[in-house]
Amino acid sequence: MLLNWLSRRLAAYLSKQIKCHSVRTSTWAAIQASIKPGDVLLVEGNTRISTAIKYLTQSTWSHAALYLGPEANLGIDEDGEEHALVEADLEEGIRYLPLSFYRNFHTRICRPVGLSEQDISKLIDYSKSRIGHQYDLKNVWDLARYLCPTPPVPTRYRRSMLALGSGDPTRAICSTFIAQGFQSIRYPILPERLAESDDDAASQAQQREYFRIRHHSLFAPRDFDASPYFDVIKPTLEQGFDYRQFQWAD
Repeated sequence: MLLNWLSRRLAAYLSKQIKCHSVRTSTWAAIQASIKPGDVLLVEGNTRISTAIKYLTQSTWSHAALYLGPEANLGIDEDGEEHALVEADLEEGIRYLPLSFYRNFHTRICRPVGLSEQDISKLIDYSKSRIGHQYDLKNVWDLARYLCPTPPVPTRYRRSMLALGSGDPTRAICSTFIAQGFQSIRYPILPERLAESDDDAASQAQQREYFRIRHHSLFAPRDFDASPYFDVIKPTLEQGFDYRQFQWAD
């Protein structure tokens, strides 16, 4: 009971916003027009825990949400805006929220290629079945240890620091929840083989580490960006960018 209370207090502390110098790279209108059901929205977060995740994964992206669209009938928020995203939140657990929640954040759209309507429907059903499941609070304690500016963790071990937590399938971190959704429709995220050569000892060590993390179903937000099976969508280009019409301040 005491540990649960302490975990929630820690989660509240880690959820506090800090200064963030990132700049969004797409207009809100372009994001709205470009994103489609099944897309993964990566976010450069501005909370304390975002700092730890970005450090450990050596990536810009600290959070991931799954876009299902208004057609998924996820309900509306208190302002009457339709919910379109589902995510695993540190304090509230797996929840719905409107796309505009990340309107002013630096984001990236990663699109699984060739999803059928049936697969999207399965992702919606999967997400609805997980609503209310809690964030893995044991993982919160694990991540909190790496909040100092330069934690003494060698680069080659940083990623494996995410392979921690309770292992309880009813608890998840943001990217784990989404990764399991894609696994449920048998859609790949990372390639099964990383080594260039069977004789490459370094690559074999990398494979062993990779499979160990995969075994625990702990994916990081950057995995969707790095995946060869997800297309990176740039909303500005999707809307027909023409450099000749760019307005320069002379």
